[in-house]
Amino acid sequence: MSVIEHDFGSEERRAARRLRTLLELGALHEANIRSNPLPYLERASERIFQLEKILFEAVEAATSQSSPPISSEMIRVSKAEYDRYLACLAIIENGLARLVSDAGDPQSA
Repeated sequence: MSVIEHDFGSEERRAARRLRTLLELGALHEANIRSNPLPYLERASERIFQLEKILFEAVEAATSQSSPPISSEMIRVSKAEYDRYLACLAIIENGLARLVSDAGDPQSA
């Protein structure tokens, strides 16, 4: 005797629930996501674009030396705070580098 496996759409429901959760939408949207996912995918795409833009702007702001300092005022920060800044900058630069490398990779599409 053989067993026929069937998930009764649970994989589709799990994917819709995950997309709904990632988009921070209420449970009422889940059925709409399954019936018409295009608007939700467009929303996700726009959100991804905005995050990419923020990453690029953060790295640009942190590493830009094109504009001269407006003020000669000195600010003191602790070594721990400066190390946290450098760690955050490294994470952002790494994320942007991976984003650029994924965009240049023809297999990622």
